[in-house]
Amino acid sequence: MRRLPLFVLLATALLASSCSKRETPAEEGIRTHTLLIGNQNEPATLDPQIYDAATDYNVIGALFEGLTNYDEKTATAVPGVAERWDISADGLVYTFHLRANARWSNGDRLTAQDFAWSFQRFLAPALGNSYAYYLYPVRGAEDFNTGKTKDFSGVGVEVIDELTLRVTLARPAAYFLGILATTALPVHRASVEAAGRFDDRTSPWARPGKLIGNGAFTLTEWQPNARIVVSKNPFYWGAAQNQIERVIIYPIEKADAEELDFRAGQLHVTYSVPPSKLASYRQTAPEKLRIDPLLQLYMINFNATKPPLDNPKVRRALALALDRAAISASVFSGARLPAHAFVPPNCGGYTGPAGQTEDYAAARALLAEAGYPGGRGLPSMPMQVLNDDKLPRVAEVIQALWRQELGVQITIEPYDQKTWLQNQQTLSHTLALRGWTADFPDPINFLEMFHTGNGSNAFGWSNPAYDALLDQATVTADRSARFTLLRKAEALMLADAACAPLVFGARTYLIDPAVKNWVPAPLGIHRYQLVELKTP
Repeated sequence: MRRLPLFVLLATALLASSCSKRETPAEEGIRTHTLLIGNQNEPATLDPQIYDAATDYNVIGALFEGLTNYDEKTATAVPGVAERWDISADGLVYTFHLRANARWSNGDRLTAQDFAWSFQRFLAPALGNSYAYYLYPVRGAEDFNTGKTKDFSGVGVEVIDELTLRVTLARPAAYFLGILATTALPVHRASVEAAGRFDDRTSPWARPGKLIGNGAFTLTEWQPNARIVVSKNPFYWGAAQNQIERVIIYPIEKADAEELDFRAGQLHVTYSVPPSKLASYRQTAPEKLRIDPLLQLYMINFNATKPPLDNPKVRRALALALDRAAISASVFSGARLPAHAFVPPNCGGYTGPAGQTEDYAAARALLAEAGYPGGRGLPSMPMQVLNDDKLPRVAEVIQALWRQELGVQITIEPYDQKTWLQNQQTLSHTLALRGWTADFPDPINFLEMFHTGNGSNAFGWSNPAYDALLDQATVTADRSARFTLLRKAEALMLADAACAPLVFGARTYLIDPAVKNWVPAPLGIHRYQLVELKTP
C-alpha cells in the first residue's frame, strides 16, 4: 500500500481536530471531578469566626467543619466532628464525643481542646465578632464577650478528655446544635498565633499556604475577584466518601454574565439566574432550572438614629407605601413571595403576625402628621444597595412608588458587598436594602437582630418592650408560649417600622444535570463532599 506524505497526514489530523467538538470546562470537570460554581461576591474573609455573608460561608463551609453539620434538605443537625452527643434531661448540658480520626488539614489531631480554644477566640471581645451573641445561651458566654468577666474558665465549656467536650448552657436552647454547624467553627491555634495576635481580625492567617482547616477541602488558590480553588483534603475523616477532587468558586456579581458562562459550559451551578430568563428556562430547559425555598428575607433598613427616620411616623409612612407584589412580579418574575411579616414561613414551625399592610392614604396622613405633607420639606434620602442585578431594580420600584404616592425623593447608591455591609453595621447609611438568610431554622435567628446591643443590629432601633419580650422568650421552655412571646415582639417591631419587609427568599439558579445530590436546602447550605458529577 502506498504511504501518504507526512504533510497530508498532518493536514488530515488538523482538519479532524478542528472539526471535533472542543471539551468545555464543565465537561472536563465531570471527567476530573471538579465542581464549578458561581458565588456572586468576593469573600470579605475566610476566617470562620468573623464572616458575615452567606457567600463567604459558601467557601468557609468547605474549609472548616463544626461539631455538627446540617442535613441540607431538612435543616436539622447531624454529626460533624462530633460523631455523637448526649443531652441532659433539663436540656442544659451537652456532651460531645469527637471522632477519633478527625484531623486538621496538615495531619495534626483535632481535639476537644481545639474546640475550647476556638470558643474562647469566637467570644474574645477584641475580635469584634458581630455574631458572638449566637453563643450567649452558653453559661457565662455573654459576660465574657462583653468584658464583664476576663477569665474564660467561667464560661460553660469544659474539656473532659482529648475527645470529649462538655458545654453547659445557662438556659435551654432547642436550636443550639444547629448553631454549632455554622458558628464557633474550629480554627488551628498554632497557625493563627503564628500569624499574629489570636484576636486580631486583620491577621493574614486565612490565606493560601497559611490556612489550616479541618473541612473536606483545603484552600489551594485565591485570586481576588477571579476565583477560589479548594481541593480534596486527604486528612478529612470522611475523605473516602468524597467524590469531588476540586471545587472552583467564581465571584461573578452579575447574573447575566453568570448565565452566559453557564450556557458556554463554564459552570455547573450558578448562584442565581436573571429573572428575565426564568420564563425561557421554564419552557426550553426546565431540567436546568431550580427554584428552591430559602429561609431568607429582603427588607428596607431604616437608620432609626438619623433624621428624619428617627421619627417613627416617617418610617411607618414609607413602610405602608410599598407594593410588594409589584416588586415580586417586576424584579423577581414572581419567584419571591411578598413579605408583610419579618420571619419567613416554615421557620421552625413558627407563624408570625399579619405584619405591615399597604395603605397609601394612611401613609400620606402619617407623613403629614410628621410635618411633611405631600413630602414637602423632606430632604432627598440616599438608599444604599448591593451592586447586583436585583437590588438596584428593587430600589427603582420603591423610588417610583414613593415619588408618586408620597412626594418622597430618594437617590440610589450601589456598593460592593463588603462596603454595603460595613456601612450598615456602622450605621453609615440612611436607607439601605438588606438581606438576611437564616443560620439556623428558628424565628429568634431573625428577631434577635433588633435587640438593643445585638451585634447584628444595623438598624439603630431600640425598644425596651421589645427587648423584654425577647428576654422572656429566651427563658421560656414551652414552645407554644415562647412562640407567642416572639409573635408579640415581631408585631411590635413591625408596628414601629424598625424595617420594612419586602420579599421572602428563594434560591433561583441553574444547575447542570450532571450534578447529583445537590438537594433543595432551606438554609442555602450545601456540603460539596456529598455531591457527585456524572454524565447524564
